[in-house]
Amino acid sequence: MKKVLVGLTGASCSLYGIRLVEELLDLGIETSVVFTDNGYKVAKYELEKDKQYSKGDFFKDKDVLVEDNNNIFASCASGTNKVDALVILPCSMGTLGAISSGLSVGLIQRVADVMLKEKGTLILCPREAPFSEIHLDNMLRVSKAGGIILPCSPGFYLKPNSIDDLVNFMVGKVLDMLNLEHNVCDRWNQ
Repeated sequence: MKKVLVGLTGASCSLYGIRLVEELLDLGIETSVVFTDNGYKVAKYELEKDKQYSKGDFFKDKDVLVEDNNNIFASCASGTNKVDALVILPCSMGTLGAISSGLSVGLIQRVADVMLKEKGTLILCPREAPFSEIHLDNMLRVSKAGGIILPCSPGFYLKPNSIDDLVNFMVGKVLDMLNLEHNVCDRWNQ
């Protein structure tokens, strides 16, 4: 695994995506980030950042490229520029629906389309409850096309003591799906 793009969309649980970026960087993975407009707004709200807080401020002093979701000319938008994986965390149901329909409005959706057509790793982490039949159909379509659906549903069998433990559990699951060795969370060891 050499290059990973992390997309943050307008669903709740922005902390998962931010934490994933930090862990990928700690593992030495070349990482880029792209926010949808609503993903940026939700992240600022959930993490209690003021209005002047920029997308890049989430990753101050980190070697991360923050892409513009409106820039469909970004290098990652082409199958000729090899991105090893796209992780959309959190993935809104609107983004999931667009991807399942083959729409490419914005950079996140375009890269998702590229990942599916190039047989790359696409991981969508929806955060919604309950799922409607439309949501389930869209998840099935993406899964059949080669994407991985990994709902933001942390396990409690490791006895979490904090929100950080729950976040780390989910980030660890994503890293597992990327086949990356990590020590982000405990493993089941009975």
